[in-house]
Amino acid sequence: MEGSLSEVVDSVRQESEARIRALMGIVSAADSVKVFGPPVSSGGYTVIPAAEVASGGGFGSGMGFGPTQKHRMKAHDGSPAPVAPAAPSGEADAEAGGQDMQGAGGGGGGGGGAMARPVAAIVIGPDGVSVRPVFDVTKLALTALGAIGAAVVLSIKLWAKRR
Repeated sequence: MEGSLSEVVDSVRQESEARIRALMGIVSAADSVKVFGPPVSSGGYTVIPAAEVASGGGFGSGMGFGPTQKHRMKAHDGSPAPVAPAAPSGEADAEAGGQDMQGAGGGGGGGGGAMARPVAAIVIGPDGVSVRPVFDVTKLALTALGAIGAAVVLSIKLWAKRR
């Protein structure tokens, strides 16, 4: 790996800061401003929209370092091949059966997401406060299709088992 140890550490620090900024952006989706919209007033009534908000994320990283080491190559019969002392001129140890390996490392990754959907309207009027749920036809249809699909698969398995 090219570069000095301080360059690698600086790169890891920058990656960590980028992950923290990304996570903060995902978590900010669950802010109360996103859950309750601004109230709308008209004709003695005030309506406050309410939403369901969910967010999540996960990140990982790795790092490793080490000094230059001599790693033995195995002979064809599984026994360790002989390793000669490193040549002062920096020649590769191919003749001696070993290789110079630099200490290094790396890794990283992550992902996340956020979701929001309207769930209700809070209505405040002269006759009191009421909560009127939002009827989500798409969610209901997807749930019904999933239940019907599961019932069909189970029926087919039971029918095949009886044969």
